[in-house]
Amino acid sequence: MVSTFPNPSSVDLSRIRLSIRSLQPQLVEWRRRLHQQPELGFQEKLTAEFVSQKLQEWGIEHQTGIAHTGIVATIKGKGEVSETIQNPKVLAIRADMDALPIQELNEVPYKSQHSGVMHACGHDGHTAIALGTAYYLQQHRQDFSGVVKIIFQPAEESPGGAKPMIEAGVLKNPDVDAIIGLHLWNNLPLGTVGVRAGALMAAVECFNCTILGKGGHGALPHQTVDSVVVAAQVVNALQTIVARNVNPIDSAVVTVGELHAGTKRNVIADTARMSATVRYFNPSLKGFFNQRVEQIIAGICQSYGANYDLEYWSLYPPVINDIKIAELVRSVAEEVVETPVGIVPECQTMAAEDMSFFLEEVPGCYFFLGSANPAKDLAYPHHHPRFDFDETALAMGVEIFVRCVEKYFVSCHLSFVICPL
Repeated sequence: MVSTFPNPSSVDLSRIRLSIRSLQPQLVEWRRRLHQQPELGFQEKLTAEFVSQKLQEWGIEHQTGIAHTGIVATIKGKGEVSETIQNPKVLAIRADMDALPIQELNEVPYKSQHSGVMHACGHDGHTAIALGTAYYLQQHRQDFSGVVKIIFQPAEESPGGAKPMIEAGVLKNPDVDAIIGLHLWNNLPLGTVGVRAGALMAAVECFNCTILGKGGHGALPHQTVDSVVVAAQVVNALQTIVARNVNPIDSAVVTVGELHAGTKRNVIADTARMSATVRYFNPSLKGFFNQRVEQIIAGICQSYGANYDLEYWSLYPPVINDIKIAELVRSVAEEVVETPVGIVPECQTMAAEDMSFFLEEVPGCYFFLGSANPAKDLAYPHHHPRFDFDETALAMGVEIFVRCVEKYFVSCHLSFVICPL
């Protein structure tokens, strides 16, 4: 359990409008159904069918089959100024749908029915919140003047569904002007929102390296090139990249998570294989780590008479929030959340998210919605086989999204009236 904040002993829900509070039982029902049928990235067929069925039932225009299983719903506002706007602003809301290859250990009525697959990161809740937002906005189109696109995205966990959805044109026709998204977050207690401008989540890069030595007898090391010794030197030296090559003001991480070598205690291994992850916030560091990693590996291998095979790739860029949209979300959160902790601006994490690809294309904000409740044993960390969250956060998420929609279009209209250029 990782939440270090006070237990959410009392969360004031009075700021959530009655029409959204009345949706809470449905939100819970949708979330639990999705939780029972988790699916891995680009395999979310049952999830997509359920989402499409609901959107069709509510008369919401939507496209399916985008980047395999993605869906985009479009809701056009009918506010009183809608008729006077020739090119209405478009706000997108993004929710991810995929699960993880984890065997669930929770003993709950809505436990995963798919062996070895589990919603262990809250994406079932994200989808339920997006569905609730879509339903509410469709029923209250007269309350906003603009267009809302709700993007149900596959494969956030890996290999990433955001980029293929963008390539398929989800931000076009009509063109999206801004985008928001949330992540239920068990590192924060229920009744809090983590939002900040600038870097929120890290870029993630990966590499696999095989040290190619020369095997032999453990008693005759002079006849060998010990790949284990070389790999050990490489692992230690890689830590100096952050310690001595990265500006101390910038946060970064190099973690070697796997190291495999050898078959017997008295046999010097001819190969050693390692896998690692690299994380950083500063976009200017893109391209730096892959060069420095190879320089270190090459130098150490040369000094020991070994060779190497390196595979390095970039997965996701950092999540960088736009200042104005982050302020919009923060102002809305302050209206909805009333707890002793409330808004948490210093909520950065070295975890990664492919929401970053959307934020590279249009200004937006990704934020954390606190969902942990230790008093109910709902504070296990993300990707844990006992992960679960306080479902009270579902209605809070819908309220925040709806208020963001309403406030965004009001501010856009006022800006147009004041300064039409």
